[in-house]
Amino acid sequence: MRGEPSCPKCGSRVRAPGLFADSWQCDVHGAVHPLQPVIPPSVEALGVVVHRARVPVWMPWPLPVGWLFTGVAYAGDDRSGGRATAVACSGPGPLGGMGELLLVAEELSVGLGARYAGIDGPDPGPHICVDKPPQAKLLAAGRPTPLWHLADAPEDRAVFAGEARGLWLWAIVWPEQSGLLMYDELVLTDLRDLGAEMELLPCGALSPRLLS
Repeated sequence: MRGEPSCPKCGSRVRAPGLFADSWQCDVHGAVHPLQPVIPPSVEALGVVVHRARVPVWMPWPLPVGWLFTGVAYAGDDRSGGRATAVACSGPGPLGGMGELLLVAEELSVGLGARYAGIDGPDPGPHICVDKPPQAKLLAAGRPTPLWHLADAPEDRAVFAGEARGLWLWAIVWPEQSGLLMYDELVLTDLRDLGAEMELLPCGALSPRLLS
């Protein structure tokens, strides 16, 4: 488990702001919002991310039957706040076996979603065929939200992307066949709006997807 901030786009080490730069720096990608170390899932850890986030912290709520919260990560620092968030959930897949869902909300060019999706980043726009109807629709904070399937993702996962609250929303599902979950009209809640209900969140073991 990483114990220091890393580049949200490639996972490399980053340099803290200093004399010659007022932002975190990656040798490959230049100025970045650093991905903070991932810690085991708990309501307390989630509360820290929710408090710092300047973007939504999306989660299916209520969780599908048998599903658990399995981790959270964010990119940003104490000064900038969380500019990208990633929430992991795991549970029974629609075709049997275990499924994993990673929901990423981020500002333009942060690049965290593309990294988890396994596609060239930083944003999903070039991979979305907007001249075709969206393949999935869900409710995000009460608003109908279309998502497009990104066909050029690795074969082991299904990747969907779109916009919610004026920011990128990524939904990444493992294994690929568990992508059927996205056709069930999931209801997403921004955990910044959830309040005391967050205390009821069932937690599981940390998802290794957040460490990839």
